[in-house]
Amino acid sequence: MNKETALNLIWEYMHLNHRLEKADAILVLGNRDTRVGEYAAKLWLDGWAPYLICAGSGDIHNNKPGREKFKGTTEAEVFAQLAMEMGVPEEYIIVENKSQNTGQNYEFSIELLQKKGIEAKKLIAVQKPYMERRTYATGKVWLPEVDLIVTSPPISIEDYPNKSNSVGEHWIHALVGDLQRIKEYPAKGFQVEQEIPEEVWGAYEYLVEQGYTNRLIKD
Repeated sequence: MNKETALNLIWEYMHLNHRLEKADAILVLGNRDTRVGEYAAKLWLDGWAPYLICAGSGDIHNNKPGREKFKGTTEAEVFAQLAMEMGVPEEYIIVENKSQNTGQNYEFSIELLQKKGIEAKKLIAVQKPYMERRTYATGKVWLPEVDLIVTSPPISIEDYPNKSNSVGEHWIHALVGDLQRIKEYPAKGFQVEQEIPEEVWGAYEYLVEQGYTNRLIKD
């Protein structure tokens, strides 16, 4: 095992490769990668759903490096503004700017849809590439009856690092932490159970041994 092999094993496992279908709404979940917001807006502009929900506060993290665009505002509002600049009319954007984690992204967004009388039988959820599987697993806890399609910007692992996530190899720490959560969170009721292939877990153990532990759940 080496670093490149380990990263590629986990990266590929995290991708669900869901096929896009017309849906009732597009939900872009909270994160600090504006490429995710741009991709969600593009999906709306391409006609995949009539509503775009921008979710997430994230303000408890706004003091961290790489979050300069989010200071004094929220992830949801940054993505909503980005969508409007790309041509999505404001009346088709629903802003959920209170949630602080993935579960709350779903919980609070569904509450807003219900208040507006919008029934979401099929939902497109948009997140970072390495968070596809966690996004799906969390979503099925909150929306077990909804047809959930998870997607992410089509970015290769080579092109993913940028100035906002490469400092201290932040994205690798986050990738490792997300895989740990896929294993640990079902027991807490936060995600549905998913099988992790032995070689993928071996890649996780290798990266932990290499020191990529900043985003691990602490006992």
